[in-house]
Amino acid sequence: MNTIYIETSIVSYLRQRPSTQIVAAARQLLTHYWWDHERPKYDLVISQYVIDEASAGNPILASERLALLDGIPLLPYTPEITILADQIMSLGVLPEKAQVDALHIATVAHHQIRFLLTWNCKHIANGRILSRIHDLFVKLGISIPIICTPEELLSDDTESD
Repeated sequence: MNTIYIETSIVSYLRQRPSTQIVAAARQLLTHYWWDHERPKYDLVISQYVIDEASAGNPILASERLALLDGIPLLPYTPEITILADQIMSLGVLPEKAQVDALHIATVAHHQIRFLLTWNCKHIANGRILSRIHDLFVKLGISIPIICTPEELLSDDTESD
């Protein structure tokens, strides 16, 4: 079974109040569908960075986000994750405020997790940024994770799993 790192935006979309914005509402529906129907097909993992981000904000929603994460294995921290995140940041493709996004990517790469699931298309699932990170990982000899959204991991009813 493939392993998926669940980035914080996934549980955020699961616990947000229904959006009146078309794109956000569609993402909420896709996330709920993926969580209910596709999630059992994968082994899930998270990091302390996910826990820290999910704990922030509205206390009721934070509690609900943490409840969704309960029982999902936590990847261990190693100093190599921070070093790799610093190398990602040194590319200049992420703003300083996106340091935690580099840490998510570095965690997945360091632990050789196959997928990183996210709705953060500004700093994580962004082709312009990922092409530069891909080049860095190739140069460093690091396995390149597949970074995608729940929509990209929906099963086609005609394919066999």
